[in-house]
Amino acid sequence: MAPVSIFPGSIDEQRPLKCITVGAGISGILAGIRLPERIKKLDLTIYDKNPDVTGTWYENRYPGVACDIPAHSYQLSFEPNPNWSHFYASGQELHDYWQGVAKKYGVMKYVKLSHKVVGAEWDESKSKWFVTIENLTTKETFVNDCDILLVCVGTLNDWKWPDIKGLHDFKGELLHSASWNDDFKPEGKNVAVIGSGSSAIQIVPTLQKVVNRLDNYVRGKTWISPPFASQEVEKHTSSEANFVFSEDELKRFREDPKFFLEYRKAIEDEIQGAHHVTFIGNDSDEAAALFKKTMEAKLAARPEIFKALIPSFPPGCRRLTPGPGYLNSLVQPNVNFITTGIDHVSETGIVTEDGVLREVDALVCATGFDTTYTGRFPIKGRNGKLLSDHWTPFPSTYLSITTDGFPNLFTSFGPNSALGTGSLSMMFEKVIEYVSKAAERMAYENILTIEPKPEAVANFVEYCHQYFKNTVFAKPCRSWYKGGKAVGDIISLWPGSSLHAIWALSHPRWEDYEYTFIGGNPMAWFGDGWTETERRVDGDRSYYLNPDQVSIPNIPTASTDAPVASNSKSV
Repeated sequence: MAPVSIFPGSIDEQRPLKCITVGAGISGILAGIRLPERIKKLDLTIYDKNPDVTGTWYENRYPGVACDIPAHSYQLSFEPNPNWSHFYASGQELHDYWQGVAKKYGVMKYVKLSHKVVGAEWDESKSKWFVTIENLTTKETFVNDCDILLVCVGTLNDWKWPDIKGLHDFKGELLHSASWNDDFKPEGKNVAVIGSGSSAIQIVPTLQKVVNRLDNYVRGKTWISPPFASQEVEKHTSSEANFVFSEDELKRFREDPKFFLEYRKAIEDEIQGAHHVTFIGNDSDEAAALFKKTMEAKLAARPEIFKALIPSFPPGCRRLTPGPGYLNSLVQPNVNFITTGIDHVSETGIVTEDGVLREVDALVCATGFDTTYTGRFPIKGRNGKLLSDHWTPFPSTYLSITTDGFPNLFTSFGPNSALGTGSLSMMFEKVIEYVSKAAERMAYENILTIEPKPEAVANFVEYCHQYFKNTVFAKPCRSWYKGGKAVGDIISLWPGSSLHAIWALSHPRWEDYEYTFIGGNPMAWFGDGWTETERRVDGDRSYYLNPDQVSIPNIPTASTDAPVASNSKSV
């Protein structure tokens, strides 16, 4: 039995905590809001490799970049924005919104920009993380330590060039959707776009309007869905091509909070109600029939493209996107839709497997990211074990947030955290709230380390394997849900609905964790028998009688014995 002693300090006194957060995207910004709320003596630093916050909305600046879900469902629950100009807000608007949130809530004082984390290692003797950081401005490298390491680098962050022979022999402009050259001028040029994923279907219709010729190379088949929350699109925006809010509509959003809340809830209700289509069966078949009908109508002038695009797998197997304007652009006379495989890239263009050379001035790779969760930077846990090794062949976590063998390490938007349907921003909020609650426990209970039990991790992993068997995600299709594979385990998605995730993360099961305590004392959480209140001269020693502290039970009615609320506030 571990030795028990009287721990100096009140039972409700928080100990100081030091936290390093990697990444100042949405999760990092939320960490800069929520952690200081929970931890009174917090030393927080948020490192980001970019010269600005907002993560993906700083990095992605390609033509046509925009949110591919309704912007009103991609904002914080506590920071509504009635000023989105488009139903699918542009990348610039999204950047401005999230940057504004960071400034409004005082996050920037914690942020170190142009600082890249290049490694992290757990020191067992000190029960701390030692993090190596490179100052990208000065090129100096230094080490900082912390009690808690929160990794918020995201899934779609580690971009890569496609593996195409001769790609870097190309003498024209070579661009990647996630590393765009802002000086590139596409007007009047011949341009090739490789890919048909979420970035490509935004780039193609934007460039099509200004280039001389556009060649879209599409390797796989894909579903292009109708607009999400289509009922609200029809009621509150103009043409499908632009999805623009009118000035009258925006004025009402600003001046009528009740109407604006009802509008937001209508979008959320529709998005949250789509979970049923993720299972194999009639609902999935009906969705396929609807998508097929919509795509066929838009591609009526080019039926060969329709036949080439329609997949054999169900909608949702790959990430769905509405792709406004993409199908319309494919039927334009200056667009070539090419399904023949690429053999190699020459100095002047792309050579397909049939030997045809199509010369272009610029080549755009909209070919995605490394989604295996084993890249980024090396993280060494107990006994020097690399996280990348621990997560091979499957990235095993507990609820996507923690993993065994890596104490005090938390991950936001890591493995099995993305959503097939539902509200992504609420997922971000709930993950960070979960981490904040864990940190608060560490501070109040003098917990030295917190780590999920190996059986809790194993149970969650097995649950994921069982859950996805009967879903559309498990069907054969190449997807980042499977780490870029056509067949394999689902490593990116939460095993349930968005509302399921919200509930699970709002009700932590702390019994699924193992703990060590300061000084090895299992009663360290108990303090020295005092509270902070009674140690203060002005402490309210009868606070439990205050109206906001009293929990008043419901009073049953005499006739039915059914409980009804009393007229007093219940907490």
